[in-house]
Amino acid sequence: MTRAPSFTLREYPICDDGCGPYDITTGADGALWFTLVHHGQIGRLTTAGQVTRFAVEGADGLSRIISGPDGALWFTEFKSHRVGRITLDGSVSRFPIPGEGGPYGLTVGPDGALWFTLMRNDRIGRLTPDGDVREYRLPTTGGYPSAIVTGADGALWFTLNQTNALGRMSLDGTVRLFPLPTPGAAPVGATAGSDAIWFVEIMAGQLGRMALDGTVTEFPLPHRDAKPHAIVAGRDGTFWFTEWGGNRVGRVTGAGVIQLYDLPTPASEPHGLTLGPDGAVWIALEKGRVARLEPLLP
Repeated sequence: MTRAPSFTLREYPICDDGCGPYDITTGADGALWFTLVHHGQIGRLTTAGQVTRFAVEGADGLSRIISGPDGALWFTEFKSHRVGRITLDGSVSRFPIPGEGGPYGLTVGPDGALWFTLMRNDRIGRLTPDGDVREYRLPTTGGYPSAIVTGADGALWFTLNQTNALGRMSLDGTVRLFPLPTPGAAPVGATAGSDAIWFVEIMAGQLGRMALDGTVTEFPLPHRDAKPHAIVAGRDGTFWFTEWGGNRVGRVTGAGVIQLYDLPTPASEPHGLTLGPDGAVWIALEKGRVARLEPLLP
C-alpha cells in the first residue's frame, strides 16, 4: 500500500440537515446525480457546482442510482419498495415492486432491462422500461442480495451479504453461487471489470476479485476496520472504493496495489462513488456533501 502523494479534493455542500447523499452516478447530461437517502429526494450537481434537488413524493430509503438505457436516471427505494425513473428535466415516474422485498442494487442488463436485488426476500427482479416486473427466487435464505452488476460474460453478478458469497444469474434465471474464502466477509459493493467482478468485503476489511470462472483473490486493506462500502471501475484497469469506517477513498490496480486518500471532513461517511465526465472521482458523503477527488498521478 502507498499513501497517495498528491491529489486535489473539493467538497460541495448539499445540505446541513442530514439529507444523506448516498449513491451517485454520471448522467447523460454530464452532471452528477445522487440519491438523498434521508429526505426522499434526487440531487443533481453540475461540474461547476450548481445543485438542484428534486422531490420524490412518498419515497423512503432512496438507495442506488444509475444512468438507464433510455438516457434517464433510475433509482431504487429500499423502504417504499419501488424502482423509480427521473428524466433529465426532473420528471419522476415510479414502478411499485410486489411485496416488501426492499429493492436496493440496480444495473442495466444486456437485454436493456433494469435488474435489481431484493434484499429482504432473496430475489432478483427484472423491470422493463415500460413497467413489466418479473422476479427470480434465489437458492438461499436470508442471503441479503445487495449490489448487482452486469459482467463481461453477459450475466448478472450480485453480492450476497449474509450468505458470504457472490452469485451469477443468466438471463433465463439460472443461478450459481460462489462462496467466499473468508468467513463473515459480508460483501456489499461490486463492479464489473473486463475479465472479473471486483467487490468489497465490509466486515473483513478486504477487496475481492472474482474471475468469471469463480476463482477468488482477496486483497486485505491496510486498515482492516475501514468498512469498505462501494467500488467502481476507473481508468486504465484501476478501481476506486470508499472506506465508510475509515473516512477514506482508495484506488487499487488490477495487481492489487492500493493507494489511500484521506477525506478532510471528519466522519463524512463516504458511500457511493462514480467516475465523472471530467475524469475525476465523485463521492457521495452521507453527512451532507459531495466530494470531487482528482489524483495527480505521475
